[in-house]
Amino acid sequence: MHTITEDLRPIHAAAVRATVALVARATPADLAQPTPCAGWDLAALLAHMTAQHHGFAAAARGHGADVSFWTPEPIGADFADRYADAVTTVLDAFAEPDVLDRPFVLPEFSTDRTFPGRLALTFHLVDYVVHGWDVARSLGLPYRPEPEILAATLPIARAVPDDASRLAPGAAFAPARPVPPGSGPLAEILLLLGRCP
Repeated sequence: MHTITEDLRPIHAAAVRATVALVARATPADLAQPTPCAGWDLAALLAHMTAQHHGFAAAARGHGADVSFWTPEPIGADFADRYADAVTTVLDAFAEPDVLDRPFVLPEFSTDRTFPGRLALTFHLVDYVVHGWDVARSLGLPYRPEPEILAATLPIARAVPDDASRLAPGAAFAPARPVPPGSGPLAEILLLLGRCP
């Protein structure tokens, strides 16, 4: 992945906070709705998203190797509040002054190396732009991230390797799909990461 020099934390925070408003629109009756994530209903997706926030927050604070932070828990009727709390936790962790230069242990990406915080932030950003779309699609809601969010996320999506790892069970993204000429930035991000907008 290309070197990231810009501090993307304000854009990242805006993208992640936007998912809180989407999740708040869901009702317990929606949790059985299918999502664009193969084999996941909305309950499974929200459990994953909530756990990922806790995992990245733990990694920012030097505890990323503890898999308990990354393990999804069954969600209950308070899923929206728990999700919002997880967002606060991860954004507070990423707001710490030297976090972009800290080594992150991210067991879902590698068990034998660390990632600079600046790069870890891009992983989290692209994941939540896509998962925001997943939630919106599941709920039948419009999804229109701010142009600056899409402008920052598109180069990251273009840099995600499109290799055999995408065929592995549980892979974060499916193989890339062709991007027709004239596709907008959101459509290109989704297609590059295996979604079908």
